[in-house]
Amino acid sequence: MDSLIKPYNTRKASFGRHETFSLRYAWLTKGFQAFTTKNTIFSSDESTIELGVGKNMVNAIKYWLRATSMLVDNVDGLSASDIGIAIFSEDGWDPYLEDEGTLWLIHWLLASNFELSTAWYWFFNCFHKSEFTQDEAADGLAEFVKNNLVSKHSEKTVKQEVAMILRMYSPAKVTPKSIVEDSLDAPLTALNLVIPSETSHFYRSFANIRPTLPVEIIGFAVNEFFNLRHVDAMPVNDLMYGQKHGIAIGSLFRMTESTLLAKLELLVKEYPKVFQINETAGINQFYRLDSKIPSKHFIRDYYQTVA
Repeated sequence: MDSLIKPYNTRKASFGRHETFSLRYAWLTKGFQAFTTKNTIFSSDESTIELGVGKNMVNAIKYWLRATSMLVDNVDGLSASDIGIAIFSEDGWDPYLEDEGTLWLIHWLLASNFELSTAWYWFFNCFHKSEFTQDEAADGLAEFVKNNLVSKHSEKTVKQEVAMILRMYSPAKVTPKSIVEDSLDAPLTALNLVIPSETSHFYRSFANIRPTLPVEIIGFAVNEFFNLRHVDAMPVNDLMYGQKHGIAIGSLFRMTESTLLAKLELLVKEYPKVFQINETAGINQFYRLDSKIPSKHFIRDYYQTVA
């Protein structure tokens, strides 16, 4: 099965393509539904009128739809993905982002997309400092780009990506009124993956138990991971930490080792004909018994459950 994951590729990376506009609550819905009504919307002279935003914001909406794989590239240009249709159609599962499970799914799709959201991929899969300043994270990303990517990128643009990540994932450290406004406009802050310090310039992004992360979203992620690797078995440690510069599910969702193991055990309990976990010589091995199961199957089950 094909995977939506855009894996680590030293020749393909993107920075600053959001036109400095962070992902907002209404944008995915508005942009997706406008595209499915008129697939030339983003190149149309009427796009600003139809979407009700400026030209740079039109470009940003298009970027976020692609970075989250709601729109995908093919030989004929852009097309709506199956997951995009399932969630953001007018009669979709959660077109207005009312369910936190959808936010976890969007986070996964964004942070597993090396090609289009390189900084997000790096921050959640490869950056392992649990406490840091913006400058420390920006320097780390710039160093990664300099040492690993074939194509050249502006260091200023690269470093600005960290500021964008912090804006999207951490509540602003300003007045109570502003915090409410920013939170309303920044859906991914609800996941508590990045927390600003109240007394310093530090941020924290550490492993936790993630009680609001649905097991079906883990099922989707694990299945996509198996599809990417073209395997049906791997050590749980591999799911937790990944390979060098590769996707690490435990790190991406900022889970502890025991949390990931508990989520995988729940996954096996819910899908005994699809997944299995065994311990051999002290190593937990995770198996996929059905390699043909579509990843969307798990998402469908989730929304049917919450409905």
